[in-house]
Amino acid sequence: MAKIIDRFLLFIFSLVAIFAMVVLLLCSFGVIAFEDSRTFLRDVYFDRQTSAIVIAGSCLMLIVAVRLFYLSIRTSSPAIPSIDQRTELGDVRISIDTVENLALKAAGRTRGLKDLKARVKVDQAGLEIEIRTVVDGETSIPAITEEVQSSIKSYIEEITGIPVARVSVYVANVVQSAPAFKSRVE
Repeated sequence: MAKIIDRFLLFIFSLVAIFAMVVLLLCSFGVIAFEDSRTFLRDVYFDRQTSAIVIAGSCLMLIVAVRLFYLSIRTSSPAIPSIDQRTELGDVRISIDTVENLALKAAGRTRGLKDLKARVKVDQAGLEIEIRTVVDGETSIPAITEEVQSSIKSYIEEITGIPVARVSVYVANVVQSAPAFKSRVE
């Protein structure tokens, strides 16, 4: 939500800056008469309604400018998704990418699987791991998926110490074997 508001403030600030630059250019080229500029400045100094509008607009633009300036100079650390654990010696952070690669490594040990992809989500109960794969079509799909689920669960829990709540396996397709061509000898 804050990013939307900041973008809107940047948009408004840009419009006001563009308008001010256009007015200054028109004054510089003499399109806006000197008498008109003098009348406006006199109203800013002596007319309470005009000066109140200018003060309110200037204060608003100053606040927006300070906010945008703050956003431009603050140091922001990119939020890399990770799993944080506290031990008696300190904190341990394991990235989601690490867990995904460990899941792929565990699944890769199972024969009959090709083109593995993993996605990890963190839940209150533990990790939810989704594996997408293509099978060879020669092994029983329920047997191979059960083997993959148990191997991933035990491997992740052993290596990271993080409980695995669920391992879902999505079999996307069967490997298409290339047709065997017989060579003709004449």
